[in-house]
Amino acid sequence: MVDPDMIQAAQINVMMSAAFRAAFLELVPPFEQATKHKVVTTEAHWGDMMTRLKAGAVVDLVIMSGGSIDALIKDGKIAEGSRTDLASSGIGVAVRRGAPKPDISSAGALKRALLLANSIACSTGPSGRHMADLFGRMGIADALIPKLRTVKREGMDAVFARGEADIGFHQISELLPYAGIDFVGPLPADIQHVTVFSAGLHARAREPKHATTLVEFLTAPAAAAVIRKAGMEPR
Repeated sequence: MVDPDMIQAAQINVMMSAAFRAAFLELVPPFEQATKHKVVTTEAHWGDMMTRLKAGAVVDLVIMSGGSIDALIKDGKIAEGSRTDLASSGIGVAVRRGAPKPDISSAGALKRALLLANSIACSTGPSGRHMADLFGRMGIADALIPKLRTVKREGMDAVFARGEADIGFHQISELLPYAGIDFVGPLPADIQHVTVFSAGLHARAREPKHATTLVEFLTAPAAAAVIRKAGMEPR
């Protein structure tokens, strides 16, 4: 339990990937109320985060895929030993709101849906990299190249709204919040890929103690229900 009388109010600067956004935005207000701290959040996609942090951007806390946190620790950008796993997320499938939902009950069914689709949207982050590898393992990568649309710096719903995709793949937590899409379901278990999202203290954090308090709040038992509602599993 956070005791606000024991902590001096501070501003905690966080850089965060979109995958953890829904849970984070719901958890921050009660944290701020309990501690009197102010959380200032910069949200960016995976590639932008890596570029900015490697170029010298300084924040107190970074939240992104655990593998990327590990890479930034090796680069000296994230403090060694500060990685804390927050949640895990599988990859989901979505279509434009009201569109027919394809059969994704098996790898074979998904492959047929992909070959029939006119356009396919994938992200630039961990889910996009897994899907590119999966297309290759399915033997359809070359056939899908003309259909692929890469989602950068926007939500999947924007791509569907412009009519640029029949089917899309992203972290489940990045599909559920949008009203303009219908969530079809997760990838079949045998081709699913689960990404762990973690927090890490910046090596040059100005408020490492208070950022640690925020991490403790995000991993407390009370946060689990919020994380699950956002389509992720608490760690």
